[in-house]
Formats: sequence, structure tokens, C-alpha cells
Amino acid sequence: MSLESSASSEKKQMGSAGIELATKPHAVCIPGPSQSHIGAMLKLAKLLHHRGFHISFVNTEFNHQRLARAQGPEFANGMLSDFQFLTIPDGLPPSEEDAVQDLLMLGDSMRNYMVGPFGDLISSLGSNPSLPPVTCIVSDGFMTFTTSPVASEFGIPLIHFFPVSGCALMAVKHLRALGENGLAPLTDESQLMNGYGNAPIEWIPGMKNMRLRDMPHFFRITGSDDALLNFTADNGNRTGDATTTIVHTFEALEPDVLHALSSMIPRVYAVGPLHLMIDQIAQEKSFTSKHIECNLLEEHNECLQWLDLKEPKSVIYVNFGSIAFMTRQQLVEFAMGLANSNQCFLWVLRPDAVNGDTATLPGEFVDETRERGFLSGWCPQERVLCHPSIGGFLTHCGWNSTIESLSAGVPMLCWPCFADQLTNCKYICDDWGVGLEMDGNVKRDEVERLVRELMEGEVGKNMRRKALEWKKMAEEAVCEKGSSSMNLDKLLDEILSK
Repeated sequence: MSLESSASSEKKQMGSAGIELATKPHAVCIPGPSQSHIGAMLKLAKLLHHRGFHISFVNTEFNHQRLARAQGPEFANGMLSDFQFLTIPDGLPPSEEDAVQDLLMLGDSMRNYMVGPFGDLISSLGSNPSLPPVTCIVSDGFMTFTTSPVASEFGIPLIHFFPVSGCALMAVKHLRALGENGLAPLTDESQLMNGYGNAPIEWIPGMKNMRLRDMPHFFRITGSDDALLNFTADNGNRTGDATTTIVHTFEALEPDVLHALSSMIPRVYAVGPLHLMIDQIAQEKSFTSKHIECNLLEEHNECLQWLDLKEPKSVIYVNFGSIAFMTRQQLVEFAMGLANSNQCFLWVLRPDAVNGDTATLPGEFVDETRERGFLSGWCPQERVLCHPSIGGFLTHCGWNSTIESLSAGVPMLCWPCFADQLTNCKYICDDWGVGLEMDGNVKRDEVERLVRELMEGEVGKNMRRKALEWKKMAEEAVCEKGSSSMNLDKLLDEILSK
């Protein structure tokens, strides 16, 4: 029985029992080489695996070694016969074992180097008689220079997966237009702070009340030949390379942007929140990949026991993600603002969070907060945000953190640093009504004031009510007849029909 002739009937059999086919469909999933992109792609891969796909998950050798250290060397050995981890080199010079790799060098590698090793890997998969033929390549939307030529060479359908918001994807697709409209490049970063950053942008489809400072930060760097700008914009302009595009969001959250994207990109599917979709199948016996994790940093669970001792909605969770850096002075201002707020807090503080220095906290902060603060290493964030003691989230506005916070009904205090975080921040605060924005300079008095407002003030209470409304809508999106679940079904129909 062939895939082509049986796609419709076999689709009805997909689910807890998998796909009853002589040959399984085979998805090669390749995320961008960073924590947030890897984690989001793994969730999508787990959903595909649960629906009967053989999964080949491709990391760089550097990140695979980090995973082995964080998860234990056995994490990828013999767990499942139809879920394998593979690697390609990134071509970068050796660095510290757990270092955040240089983004400029990574971008250059994804553009110019990785395509060769990835092509060799696809060729080897195709010549392995013990594996099903590759049905599709599921590529991170920012890996197109690596994946598009290979998909074209081997005639394999290419699916783009964007682990970002729809608004961020739309903004990326219009980065070049900033220059065409005379708004970029800037001669000085301070231009954004003296009022110029409030210049309105009214010509991006589906996006209202945008300002220059709400756009992804890449345009800010002086010089039209900036490598990060070109890499990001060029990827955004290659969405036509894919037969299908998945955006990690849900329809009720971004209806205008998704409608506009659907007129620009063929077959766009909003599928998310992915972690809630995983939760939907977590108790099924057929969900055999539930134990597979892809955290590059070892998780610390002690904070959950500490949270158990706290009152409902009494703790603010602080985490600036896996790659954001701050200055020593910013660290001190955050610390003393938290101390002066008199609020309980759980702070995930990476050892390398301070750029070029160790993350050493002031002694007075430690003394002042000993009874109401908990400093943690990398933690199970989804479980933390769903804990009843959490009342707010001080965040960098990365997309995984944002959609997880929305799904948990937790309002946010926003300190965006980089890339799409600025666009997400605008939507969190202005469009979704669940956040307060913090000035990028970071002053302890402002940190204290905003933390108090979020945790105790009327504005914070109103945002919490709104966040619970988004939580309900996110849960509705992933139920059996919800928009994200139905979009995943349509996507699978399309894959199998080919």
C-alpha cells in the first residue's frame, strides 16, 4: 500500500496506535543551533512521532555534546528505534564546553558551511536500507541557507517551522523595508531613545500601532551590510522555499497577522502552544517519546519544593533566558530593585549571565533577601510558571517564555534585549494587555516600583485577569476540535498526500 494512494484512509488511523503503514513517514527535523529553537523543535518532533513518524533529529556536534553533558550520555542511545539523534559539524573553532556561541559566526556557518554536511547526512539516510525514505525536512525557518538547497537537490518537501510569534515573523519579513522607507540604518543607537524610536510604522500588513523601536533590533546596527541584519532579513525573504510553514502560535492570539501572513506565504499553519499539545497526550501509553528532553543546561528542581511553601500568587519568577547577557551594573540594579520591593522571588541566574564577568550579587542583597528569595540554576520553566505560587514573570520576552507565560495565565514584567524580544514586548504590553515594559537602562527604583505594581497593584490585578483569559484561549486551541489541533491534522494530511 503506497503513501500516495492511502493518505486519506491512513490519516484516520493516526493517533495513539501510530500509523499502520509498511513504511513509516520519516521527518528529518533540524532546529536552529540554540536552546530555545532546539526545545521548540523537539516538541514538534514529539508530536509527529506520536502520530507515527520516524524522527531523525539533527543537532550540531557542539550542541549534541552539550546535551549529553546536561542530560547524561545515554540520552540519545537506544531509547527508541524510530527516534534518532544525528549530528552535523558547525565549522566553528573550538570554544568553552557550555559557551553561548557567537551569533555572527553561527549565522555565517548556517549560510555558507552547514549545507555541505547536511546534504551528506540526507544522502546517507537515503542509502540506509534499514530506515524509511525521508518524507520531509522540517527546518527551522532560520536554517534555510542550510536546508533549502538540500531539499531541492534531493526532491524532498521542505516544511519551515518558525519558533517565533507571527508578529515577529511578519516584522522580520519587513526589515528591508525600513531602509526603503528611510528609517534605517541608524547612525547612533541613541536615536531610538530621543524620540526617533517612536516613529510610526503603518505599512506592515496585520500590525497596528507599530513604532520603529518595536521592530527586531537587527536594523539598529549602523551599516547596511551588517551581517545579522542581512542573515535575518534574507531568511525572512526565503519563506517561499517551503511547501508548508508552521508558526508556533495559536489563531486567537494573532488573527490579523496570521491572516496577512497567509496571503504572503503558501499554507501557513498556526500550531501551538506546543507544550500544551504535548500535555494533551502526556498520559497516553503510546506517547513513548515523553522522556526525551533537549535542555542544553542541566535542570535544577529544588525550586519547586521552595515554591510549595509560598502563598498563592506571591512569588515573582525572574529569568532572562539562555543567551541574554547583562552588564555588572544592570545585575546590581535588578538585585537591589528586587530586594527593595519586599516581594518573594525565584531568580534563575546563569553563571555567564554577566557579559565578560561572573554573576556575583551584592552582599547586602543576599542578606536582605535570604528569607524570601531563591536563586536557582536552570529550572523546569513550564512547571514553575504553572505553580500556584507564581504571580508574575520578569522576562526578556523570548517567544518560548512568552507563550508559556500566556498559557499559564501569568502576567509579565518585560525587559527585552535582543532580536524578536522587542516585537514580542510590544504585543505583550499593548495588544494582549498582560505586561509592563521596563526601561532598558535598568534602575533599581523602577525595578522596585514595577515589581510592586505587577504583584500588588490594580494594574497587575487587571493584567492577571487578562492573562487568565489568554490561558483559557490557549487551552481551547489545543483541544480536540481546537484550531491548533485541527491545523496539525491538516498539516499531516498535506504531508502524507505527497
